[in-house]
Amino acid sequence: MLEDKTPQRTSLSQLGEFGLITHLTKNFDIKQPSTIKSIGDDAAVLDFKDKKAVISTDLLIEGVHFDLSYMPLKHLGYKAVVVNISDICAMNAKPTQITVSVAVSNRFPLEALEELFEGIALAAKVYNVDVVGGDTTSSQKGLIISITAIGEATAEELVYRDGANKGDLLVVTGDLGSAYMGLQVLEREKQVFQVNPNNQPDLDAYTYIIERQLKPEARHDIKILLEKLEVKPTAMIDISDGLSSEVIHICKQSKVGCNLYEEKIPVDPEFISVCEEFNIDSTTVAINGGEDYELLFTIALEDYDKIKGNPNFTVIGHLTQESEGIHLITRANTKIPLKARGWDAMEV
Repeated sequence: MLEDKTPQRTSLSQLGEFGLITHLTKNFDIKQPSTIKSIGDDAAVLDFKDKKAVISTDLLIEGVHFDLSYMPLKHLGYKAVVVNISDICAMNAKPTQITVSVAVSNRFPLEALEELFEGIALAAKVYNVDVVGGDTTSSQKGLIISITAIGEATAEELVYRDGANKGDLLVVTGDLGSAYMGLQVLEREKQVFQVNPNNQPDLDAYTYIIERQLKPEARHDIKILLEKLEVKPTAMIDISDGLSSEVIHICKQSKVGCNLYEEKIPVDPEFISVCEEFNIDSTTVAINGGEDYELLFTIALEDYDKIKGNPNFTVIGHLTQESEGIHLITRANTKIPLKARGWDAMEV
């Protein structure tokens, strides 16, 4: 007799809201000493004593922020946590807790939500954060995820967007643009599949850029690294909407100008190769692509010797007086105004 390989599909209505919450959160362990009360009461209780609490929240909406035709639910859960933790890291704070809320339609069985929460649990383990609450409700259309991240820092550790000064250096972690090109590859393969469902994509040549899109990482290592180097940034932001947008945010809020050098922007060789394949200008993607979740920060010029040669950091420009404006210096040494053409959450 043939084995039935039909995947199990348990209706959410069988559990009810509280049964579902209990089922999905039963494996969440508490690790942070600041977590006094977690899931199971009307609200979580946190105790940061003499530290400041840092809080950020994000919405991820199916069809706007993710496409389940190529985004595995486990990856989605992981990424949903990462994008929020990245905001805490961008304040030079330590992420400690998250809350998770989901709105889900009846097309999703229990097994699908289990997969989503596996990714959330993995991210919580990797980043050592406690899941301390949230909500579940129904959705008339697709899947909606809202995560709130909470972190802690002393007043002296916190870094804002408005602290940069004329003469500071502009520094970025990692490499840029790969997440956007990973999305382009996935979108192309989706279209090919829709034309011919029997066509199996060969994605071996795109491993790095696809991982940057589907499973990004927040740079929670940078705070510790900078402390060891005895460097405190004067301003910081995470690169979620594109380098150009983030540079402009820092400049406007700090009331400074900037010269960003095209030749200094760090990119991965696989990224360059895929840009050529798609006939897309690599610089345009690197400064506008978004979703890299690297950190962009400024440091005083006298701190340059402390970071130079460190593989985690690339100096990509310097700040000028506000009246000089915000510019990209091209490889041909042409000075052009930098414009924000990255992701706009209100344009979909």
